[in-house]
Amino acid sequence: MKRVLCAVLCAVLLSACAAPAAPEDGRLRIVTTLFPYYDFARAIVGDRAEVTLLLSPGREAHSFEPTPLDAVTISRADVLIYNGGESEEWVDEMLDAAGEHIGTILNMMESVDALEEEFVEGMQGAEDEEPDEDSDEIEYDEHIWTSPANAAVLCQTICDALCEVDKGNSEVYQSNCAVYVARLNELDARFRALREGAARDLIVFADRMPLLYFCEAYDLRYRAAFHGCSTDTEPSLATLKYLIDKVAEEDIPVVYTVDLDSRRIAEVVAECTGAEIETLYSLQTVSRADFDAGETYLTMMERNLRSLERGLA
Repeated sequence: MKRVLCAVLCAVLLSACAAPAAPEDGRLRIVTTLFPYYDFARAIVGDRAEVTLLLSPGREAHSFEPTPLDAVTISRADVLIYNGGESEEWVDEMLDAAGEHIGTILNMMESVDALEEEFVEGMQGAEDEEPDEDSDEIEYDEHIWTSPANAAVLCQTICDALCEVDKGNSEVYQSNCAVYVARLNELDARFRALREGAARDLIVFADRMPLLYFCEAYDLRYRAAFHGCSTDTEPSLATLKYLIDKVAEEDIPVVYTVDLDSRRIAEVVAECTGAEIETLYSLQTVSRADFDAGETYLTMMERNLRSLERGLA
């Protein structure tokens, strides 16, 4: 209901807005919904464009509700970069309300092959998941940027769109993008090397599991309390017992939590098994402290690399 009301409000706001004026310095206005696209866009444009992150650091992306100010910010964008998917249906509602006020719009889930949401053994709700032969609706995992190879594709998609909109700076954008993609490829190679030399291929999330694309990219098996976009916070006793037994049986040295989530489940599993607790970063958003410290997609993925070195040993 809130999003419907927001869409109505946006329609009123945006119908009253004239076509967005360019910034006083003439730079392109880019608005992104999520941190990865904010970081990719900044790396590509440097100081040649103004990049705004709509979802403030530390905010929960799956329950985000836009404000009237967000509607105005989007209405003034030359380029809007959003992820798409169920969690960002509010963007589609806002775009419908905006009509033709917004310039170039990038739905990033259209740039890669989306994977269906998975329910693996032991996961909360897995026992209830039976295929509905009469339903055409497919739930896709939305965390497409967690694979560095996907990130490279997403960066090039952003770069190509910006070059089309701002042809005068296209050479700079392409050059910056090439440098950034090279760093992503190097990161991808390091993860592959880690996987090839690892003693194990199973990771356990005592939490949500928003790294499906990452696990697929590096052929990692996983077990988790909840799927990636789950809003559940308390596992059933059966799920909790499954995770504890799995860690104990396979002598798993590390259980993982996701950044900004509670560690309660991991603490229980760790106490019962002696496993250590590590964090893996989904990067959908980042903490205010990390954002203010200038952390980037690349530096946060470096943290994931170090964390996995311990978990796969």
